Amino acid sequence: MTKVESFTLDHTQVQAPYVRLIAAEEGDHGDVISNFDLRLVQPNANAIPTAGLHTIEHLLAGLLRDRLDGVIDCSPFGCRTGFHLIVWGTPTTAEVAQALKAALTEIRDEIEWDDVQGTDKYSCGNYRDHSLFSAKEWSRAILAQGISSDPYERKLV
Repeated sequence: MTKVESFTLDHTQVQAPYVRLIAAEEGDHGDVISNFDLRLVQPNANAIPTAGLHTIEHLLAGLLRDRLDGVIDCSPFGCRTGFHLIVWGTPTTAEVAQALKAALTEIRDEIEWDDVQGTDKYSCGNYRDHSLFSAKEWSRAILAQGISSDPYERKLV
């Protein structure tokens, strides 16, 4: 089986919250796609409950697109400690961290329930499992720690 980079990362050595470039890969026609690790909580020390993580996912889908060009997808890790962010091109980890910080700040301070996209049975496969309260509380806690552009040092944006 192919070795997956994310599973070779020593999760005991990183210091969340952080943004980490997992890989930038060039396609056959020269297009570059970058995969980022948006780690919101410390691995094996905490996990965001599914309802809050689900709501953060729905909000980041739009908020990161508002702040970064070329967003393809933002999907949660099964371990519930953060997200993969896939984008066209090669933004820096500092640029992605700044966009993430701004998005979480908006979730914490400005978002109301009517702002959350995809929360009915027609637009979400598990529409009952959302919590804006949890999303706001986790955003608050993550922002209080600061978001680093380096998984091994606290280089805060």
